[in-house]
Amino acid sequence: MRKKLLLGNWKMNKTVAESKEFASKVAPIAELAKKNNILVGVAPTFLSLDAVKQGTKDFIVASQNCHFEDSGAFTGEVSIPMLKAIDIDWVIIGHSERRQYDNETDEKCNKKIKKLVANGMTSVYCVGETLKEFEKGLTKEVVGRQLREGLKELNAADFDKIVVAYEPVWSIGTGKNASEEIAQDICSFVRETIKDMYGEVSSKVLVIYGGSVKPENIAGYLSQKDVDGALVGGASLKIESFEAMVKALV
Repeated sequence: MRKKLLLGNWKMNKTVAESKEFASKVAPIAELAKKNNILVGVAPTFLSLDAVKQGTKDFIVASQNCHFEDSGAFTGEVSIPMLKAIDIDWVIIGHSERRQYDNETDEKCNKKIKKLVANGMTSVYCVGETLKEFEKGLTKEVVGRQLREGLKELNAADFDKIVVAYEPVWSIGTGKNASEEIAQDICSFVRETIKDMYGEVSSKVLVIYGGSVKPENIAGYLSQKDVDGALVGGASLKIESFEAMVKALV
C-alpha cells in the first residue's frame, strides 16, 4: 500500500527566523503523521533549509531546486553536494514557476533527476498544463511529453526515489481548483505513462496533486484512487492550516 504524502512548497516566503518558529511547532504534527503512515514536510528557501532541518524530526525538508553540476560558474545556483552537506535529500524539480520564469526545460529536469538518483536523493518532479493548453484539450499531450522527456533514460529501480506531482498551472495560487475527477484522471494517466515507460513499478510510485489545495478540500483529492498526496503552496505557510491538512488525512 502506497503511503500518503503532504509536502508544502514555501516558494519565496519566510525569513530564517520565521522558518525556525514554524519548525519549533512541527513535532506533534510529525508524530501524528508518522503514526498514520503519512509522509510530511516542507520545501523552504535555500537560506532556511538548514534551520528547518535542525529543528525537526521525522519531517521531510526539501530543496525547491538544485543544479545538475557539482560546482562551477553558475551564479545563484545550489549544487547537490551542498544540499547533501546539510542532510537534505529531497528536491522539487520542474515546478511550473521555474519553467515559466527560469527556463526550466524538460531536458534540464531530466539531467537533475538523473543526478539526484545517482546520489540516492528523492526528486519531486512537477508536471502540468497551462490554462490555454487545458482549454484546448492538450493536458495529456503536455503532461505525457513532460513525463517522457523528464523521466527518460532511468531504470525501474530508480522510481523508489521519484515522486511525480501533477500541478495544473491554471489552478496554482488562483483559487481555481481542478475537480477531484480531473485530478484522478491525470494522476491515473501519469501512472499509466510510467507503466508504459518502465513497467509495473508504476504501481508503487507516489503521484500527488497540487493546485489551490487547502484543509477544506485535501481529503477529497486524496480519496481518489491514484492521488497519493498533495504539493501545497499557500496553505502550508501557517502551522495551523498545515496541521489541519494532516488531520484531514488521518
